[in-house]
Amino acid sequence: MLSAQNKKKLRSLAVDLPSMIQIGKGNLSETFFEGLDAELEAHELVKVTLQKTSTLTVREAAIECASETGSEVIQTIGRTFVLYRQSKNNKLGISK
Repeated sequence: MLSAQNKKKLRSLAVDLPSMIQIGKGNLSETFFEGLDAELEAHELVKVTLQKTSTLTVREAAIECASETGSEVIQTIGRTFVLYRQSKNNKLGISK
């Protein structure tokens, strides 16, 4: 579990972060989670956007993605959410 100070730092880093992954009408699949897992390992902080064709709500998608990848939901805004998972190299220097 991240502290409030760490979440605040991660939210500030996520502001300029481009959306790396989009969820469309195909919703969440095993292939999607494999790609998300690879992005989290490579970047630690990942912004995901829900397209209008998705049948999921942003909150449902964020919780499902976080539980499947072992990450934490940092923020949800509109149709976008941000996930964080510390990689083996701890690139962002955030400690739990």
